[in-house]
Amino acid sequence: SPAPPRGFAASDGLYLRPVGLVRGETTTRAIEASRALPLAGGAIAYSACEIIVRRGDYASVSWLPIDDLPAWQQSLSDEDAAKLAAQLDRLTASRAVFAGMTMDRPRIMGIVNVTPDSFSDGGQFTSSEDAVAHAHRLGDSGAEILDVGGESTRPGAAPIGVEEEQARVLPVIERLANAGCTVSIDTRHPATMIRAAEAGAQVINDVTALTHADDSLATAAGLGLPVVLMHSAGDPRTMQDNPVYDHAALDVYDSLEQRVSACLEAGIPRDRIAVDPGFGFGKSPQHNLRLIAWAAMFHGLGCPIMVGASRKSTIARLGGPGADDASCRLPGSLTLAQAAWDQGVQIARVHDVAETAQARAVWSALGEQ
Repeated sequence: SPAPPRGFAASDGLYLRPVGLVRGETTTRAIEASRALPLAGGAIAYSACEIIVRRGDYASVSWLPIDDLPAWQQSLSDEDAAKLAAQLDRLTASRAVFAGMTMDRPRIMGIVNVTPDSFSDGGQFTSSEDAVAHAHRLGDSGAEILDVGGESTRPGAAPIGVEEEQARVLPVIERLANAGCTVSIDTRHPATMIRAAEAGAQVINDVTALTHADDSLATAAGLGLPVVLMHSAGDPRTMQDNPVYDHAALDVYDSLEQRVSACLEAGIPRDRIAVDPGFGFGKSPQHNLRLIAWAAMFHGLGCPIMVGASRKSTIARLGGPGADDASCRLPGSLTLAQAAWDQGVQIARVHDVAETAQARAVWSALGEQ
């Protein structure tokens, strides 16, 4: 691997991608021997870093074991050393409690679509009674957050009015919140964020990372709720029309970093922010796979990471038999969830909660060996 760079320009992008990830007893021994650092304060540690410096369209990549990082840091200018230290601090620091949950182990968000046209379960739970019953089944199966959405944002979906969206979601949110459930509102509309919070929603999950309306940021800041900032490229009607990136993982990282900064400036503290790379939202299958494979890098934003790959069309396009039917994509969904957990991702947003909870239990037990 090339030697790590000695200096960065102010305009250079610096990215640290944790590699050499370890779990179990190896983690403790490696950290005690200063051969690894904890990843986001969880049960996974990283023993090396890919150091990526991006200058325009060009990115140079070098590799260093963790125990060689101090010597490299001493070779840098004070400004560059501070930039590196800030990245390392965000990569390693424990995450704050998010929506009442510790982020030291994987959590499951169950999807409750109160829509007629969502890509997988559209039309199945359009009545409040059906949606509430479905949500309780998800909670009983292991979902720690219930994500209620009333507007489909699948590729090609047409927008709906906020009145219709609210008529779908508000009765469901109110009943679930009154039953003691942790409820997230999946919306890009500030007016719905306000009404959902009044009904008892405890998290705002916005597929546009609070960019859809001019008052989205101010609304979220005023409500004081945790927010999930998801990356999406373009409008749902056109986002899958030949999406192009210079480097999918770095471009998405840059975009989310900008949105986190915008939130901080608007008065939303980092401990109330989670990020979602936006699997399937304006990405090709190869872009999506790169985001999962590089998910550990996103811990450098200093926020919990959520991934929503459940039943996405990428699974079918990779060639799995029978996967043209979205309801038959469970094996691929579980594989992607496990790959995300291997990268320290804290929240999986899924349709198949019971099966995901079982996979998580086995994955966690293996990590204790």
